[in-house]
Amino acid sequence: MPNPSIKNEEQYEALRDKGYSKEKAARIANTPDSGKKGGKASPYETWTKEELYEQAKNVGIDGRSKMNKKELIHALRNN
Repeated sequence: MPNPSIKNEEQYEALRDKGYSKEKAARIANTPDSGKKGGKASPYETWTKEELYEQAKNVGIDGRSKMNKKELIHALRNN
């Protein structure tokens, strides 16, 4: 049964099949442009702190309000 909060259901199911947790699979599948190939996303270093904060908020990173830009990048890459 499709989950309306999952933006890319096919990718979500593929990630779950690979053993990802529901939470992590949902985060990846809900990333803008998920499932698209070709490295179109800009590296986090080119994002503003505000953009990084919003992305951290979108994927549910705790403690983001106290993080600086470098810490936000680390958290986004390792979450």
